[in-house]
Amino acid sequence: MSTYTPSVEDLIDKLAKLPGIGKKTAVRLALHILRTSPDDAQALARSILRVKERIGLCRICFNIAEGELCPICRNSQRDHSLVCVVEDPSDLMAIETTGVFRGFYHVLHGAIAPLDGVGPQELKIAELMDRLQEGGVSEVILATNPTVEGDATSLYLAKVIKPLGITVTRIAQGIPAGGDIEYVDSKTMTRSLEGRREV
Repeated sequence: MSTYTPSVEDLIDKLAKLPGIGKKTAVRLALHILRTSPDDAQALARSILRVKERIGLCRICFNIAEGELCPICRNSQRDHSLVCVVEDPSDLMAIETTGVFRGFYHVLHGAIAPLDGVGPQELKIAELMDRLQEGGVSEVILATNPTVEGDATSLYLAKVIKPLGITVTRIAQGIPAGGDIEYVDSKTMTRSLEGRREV
């Protein structure tokens, strides 16, 4: 038997469905929402509804966008010859926060995972190929996750992109900055050694 009212229990259940939010965190969030003013709670609800109504996918790169194009694709100062391919918008945002990459992106919305029924046709790969065939891109950087699915996706993309005469690179993978070699797993160490470069 729950110690919360049905309304509070429903809110906890909905919050617990968010990624990274367990039952305890959902309870804390629900209780925080109860303590806020009605105006603040309504502002939060309006923000959630506004995002659901206004946000879609960029027609070029498939990043999240408010309107036809995302802010990156609207930026004419970026390098049109570089396209960085990522699995999800969150990966794009992680790269973008570094301030290092000045090209454009393409968001696949997943990775090839045959066991889960996800093949190339379920991803935004056909759209990427259409984009590359228009010309102007000299390098595609594959920034998929260092997982079995991410590696399979990178291998597949390299295979279909190279015949277009475009350079295909993969982001480096290895020991994180500030990490101790003695604590690195063997797969990461192998990738670090294989990806070594001259200094």
